[in-house]
Amino acid sequence: MNDVPEAQPPAAGGGLSARARAVLALERRNWSGPGAKERAIREELGLAPVRYYQLLNALLDDERALAHDPVTVNRLRRVRAARRAER
Repeated sequence: MNDVPEAQPPAAGGGLSARARAVLALERRNWSGPGAKERAIREELGLAPVRYYQLLNALLDDERALAHDPVTVNRLRRVRAARRAER
């Protein structure tokens, strides 16, 4: 699934768009309390949290995202797999 962040053109050389890189950067951060992450999503990215998580989920399946930030993508893939296994 390479159809990530809302009609954002990929960076030169077929890399991730600026929005995709911003989503991954935001996901790398630690959050102090409830609501802090959602507030940052709205203020920094201008996205509703639901849309943010849709984009993030699509990024986890994008090999370009894995190449850009393998630690974050692999961690989130493990979390997603564990949640799916619980269902």
